[in-house]
Amino acid sequence: MAKTVLVTGASSGIGKATAIYLAQNGYNVYGAARRTERIQALKTFGVKPITLDVSKDESISAAIEQVLKEAGSIDVLINNAGSGSYGALEDVPITEARNQLEVNLFGAARLIQLALPKMRENRYGKIINLSSVGGKVGLPMGVWYHASKFAIEGLSDSLRNEVRQFGIDVIVIEPGGTKSEMTTIGSEALQRTSGDTVYKGLANGIKKMYTDMEKRAVEPIVIARLIKKGIEAKHPKTRYIGGAMAKPMLYLRKILSDKMFDKILMSQMK
Repeated sequence: MAKTVLVTGASSGIGKATAIYLAQNGYNVYGAARRTERIQALKTFGVKPITLDVSKDESISAAIEQVLKEAGSIDVLINNAGSGSYGALEDVPITEARNQLEVNLFGAARLIQLALPKMRENRYGKIINLSSVGGKVGLPMGVWYHASKFAIEGLSDSLRNEVRQFGIDVIVIEPGGTKSEMTTIGSEALQRTSGDTVYKGLANGIKKMYTDMEKRAVEPIVIARLIKKGIEAKHPKTRYIGGAMAKPMLYLRKILSDKMFDKILMSQMK
């Protein structure tokens, strides 16, 4: 019997590619997103579109209830929905910061809470949390995005050892540069928030670095294949890394001192 998968943030990028790829490989896939009109086309690929706003508890509860009612279980939960809001900490309104954490962290946590009881009952489950290289490396002008992704890393590490006893695996995916509309949206937000403040020099440097990275960004299917690999591994790794500059960046972060790494990082923004 086909495993049932719920993919959040399925309207574009990694989420869309993953939903389609898994459906093409025999999974029963629900692709969820806030922008309902953008996921209707997923039906063409055998993906069942479902409306979900991860910042609203009632929407999360309704989505989980619908999948459980129709499919009987959620075997694989892929927490991919996320947003990237950029600007200097001094410039970003706290209301926007809270929204970033609501979407990237608390929404994922609530989905996990509601999916776990059935996974425990079945003694089987895969929880895939999309982090980022930005969950290990903090860039200036992205404090709240990085805070949310660092938090997802910690949540996953703690959760992994809570639910292992029930036959449930928790897997973190750490993409590097990947083609996505989020990069463009983030760059525009950065300029809007800090492009004309005392941080404008740094904002321009970050924008340049993102532009350079976009040229090397991989297609989302690269990350979709990583996710499938994690799902199907009998003994999955705790983390899978892929995308432009991901492995060298994380390697340097691991072996260098904070100050040496900062020096190399900031040199890319000149």
